[in-house]
Amino acid sequence: MAAEHVVEYAGRTAKHTVHPRKLTMTPQAIYAYLIEANATTACDPFDGHVLACVFAAAIDECRVGGPITDALGICGSALRRNIEQYFPGTLERMEMFKLDAEPTVNEDEKCLRELLWRFRTASSPMDSLLTFLVARRSTRPNHLWQDLGLANRGELSKLMLRHFAALARRNDQDMKWKKFFYRMICRDEGFSMCVAPCCSECGDFEECFGSESGESLLARTRSHSESSRLIGIDSSFAQ
Repeated sequence: MAAEHVVEYAGRTAKHTVHPRKLTMTPQAIYAYLIEANATTACDPFDGHVLACVFAAAIDECRVGGPITDALGICGSALRRNIEQYFPGTLERMEMFKLDAEPTVNEDEKCLRELLWRFRTASSPMDSLLTFLVARRSTRPNHLWQDLGLANRGELSKLMLRHFAALARRNDQDMKWKKFFYRMICRDEGFSMCVAPCCSECGDFEECFGSESGESLLARTRSHSESSRLIGIDSSFAQ
């Protein structure tokens, strides 16, 4: 007989159904599962929320069979170490997502990593981990806050101020984060990606500074067929 579990955190409610032979979980339920694991650690609650969002988005992205490392940008012992530190008790279950697959890192992503690494607020494990996660999720097609699995752009701004403070302060015109990152990289390389003399005179102003409103990628699953988004996991790990 199936049993339904409901978990609520940070205004999100998620459900997963446990069957005798298989556990099926929506991305929101994966988030709730990870938050429960993170709550047993000394991790700051907001940072735990961010990591749970990123990992839930990554698991959802690789649900068709791709390795989670393609979605996170890290692999092997480094990935396992972070899973054990921030989501204790979940590693055995996470092994099904191909933790050893080496992700391909192109030149743009390498430049993003270097930029974020240079502007870390501190040389902490969390700041270092977020350098890799933010760089990899910046290569995805949506607003960065969406591709990180966050609830809104405000959460991304808070993340940047906490972990990349000096870089965040430079974005004093509230440019879209991906645009801002590449603008900073271009300046470092000694050239400009813009032809206009200043932003106020640019015909593409909205492209760089327009609204970044939208729906969270984790919440978006509510408007799609639930059955097509379920992630099956061996129930021997479900407690």
